[in-house]
Amino acid sequence: MSARDASLRGKLLRWLLIPLVLLLIVDAAGSYVLAGRLAARAHDAELDEIARELVLHVHARDGALGFDLEPDALRTLLLDDVDTLHYEVRAGDGTRIAGDAALPPGAAPATPSAGVPRAAFRDATLDGRDVRIASRAASVDGRPFVVEVASTTAKRHALADEIVVDVVLPQLLLIVIAAVFVRIGVTRGLAPLAKLREAVAARSHRDLSAVKVPDVPTEVHPLVSAINDLMARLDEVLGLTNRFVADAAHELRTPVAGMKAHVELALRDDDPAEVRRSLAHLYVGIERMSHIVAQLLALARNEPTAVRHLALAPVDLARLAFDATMEWVPQAYRRRIDLGYDGARDGVTIDGDAPRLTELLNNLVDNAIRYSRDGGRVTVRVAASPSPRVSVSDDGPTIPVRERERVFERFHRLLGTHADGSGLGLAIVREIATLHGATIVLDDDVDGVGNTFTVTFPEAVRSAAAIA
Repeated sequence: MSARDASLRGKLLRWLLIPLVLLLIVDAAGSYVLAGRLAARAHDAELDEIARELVLHVHARDGALGFDLEPDALRTLLLDDVDTLHYEVRAGDGTRIAGDAALPPGAAPATPSAGVPRAAFRDATLDGRDVRIASRAASVDGRPFVVEVASTTAKRHALADEIVVDVVLPQLLLIVIAAVFVRIGVTRGLAPLAKLREAVAARSHRDLSAVKVPDVPTEVHPLVSAINDLMARLDEVLGLTNRFVADAAHELRTPVAGMKAHVELALRDDDPAEVRRSLAHLYVGIERMSHIVAQLLALARNEPTAVRHLALAPVDLARLAFDATMEWVPQAYRRRIDLGYDGARDGVTIDGDAPRLTELLNNLVDNAIRYSRDGGRVTVRVAASPSPRVSVSDDGPTIPVRERERVFERFHRLLGTHADGSGLGLAIVREIATLHGATIVLDDDVDGVGNTFTVTFPEAVRSAAAIA
């Protein structure tokens, strides 16, 4: 059992058992108070009966009150195996008539008008011991008197303790039984978590399939779903990583092999002109490899699953498109391509990430120039309605309809084209468009020669939004 399991089990047991123990304590305290009252009521009734019997033996003779209970009867009446009983009979003026002890004074009980005595009870101390005193007020021939009986409290305390024990012990037994069943229930309830832990721990680091644990309680389903969702995302990320590594190895193999061949030729050749030619080819290979590496990194950086948050801010799409077009003028000029720009005069403001949008525009223009014929035409257009959009038209070979979706795949090249490209530019464009919630469409050019790539942005993109 791990520390975490013990902690979770301990928390559950505490949450379940502590309230039961608190209820037991409260119930025991209440039972003690109630038992004390019941014991007091029972023994008060016994004292009252003795006081009532003594009242019956008070009489009036020759104008004076007297007490005529036989000593043996009195001893029998006051006999108790545990407690000690005392009595006292006083006249209404406080004169002592009979008794075996001077009881502590207290409030005189009321004398009933109908002649029916009523008992009053009080607690006091006699000879350093706690006593309970029952008082009855009565009258004979109009002469009032008070009869008081005092008893120590050992029996009533013993009775109260006995009642408490009889009540609390069964409850304590129930608590113990409940604790046993609660522990068993908690252990069985946590068993699916242990199975889930074992299922995850037994897996290979290469196995990212969904975790399946039979008989999982409803409360554990969200945890299993979250783990499976994490597995799926890890599988996707690792798949992208593996694909990136494979793609990089595949694309870099050719330029590296060519560079190695030119280096070997340069090392074997003594002719400076041939060495210079080999170095020129080596430079071209390095430049191509540098472009492929940059494209691979750009593709990895713009994977939607790799971008946790994308902060969008208002940008002028027309300004970005114009600046990107101007950057490619020298490249177009070398191939005698007419590179033009047709943008909205008032600008087109969208919410986006300016560096990524610039990268999108550069790849579209680069693709158009790379595949257009020498002396051809490339046009960049920006429009604000009906939705913000940018389009790039070229004079390259018209892409067949069945191939138009595949051109956005990684490393896809059309058969019959000899342009030197990595096959990643349009894949990068699609990833960046996806990050911005935009769509990209490939159509024939308006003049019927070449192709037009159009990226359409949503009409209402939240400012400072985050794309997860």
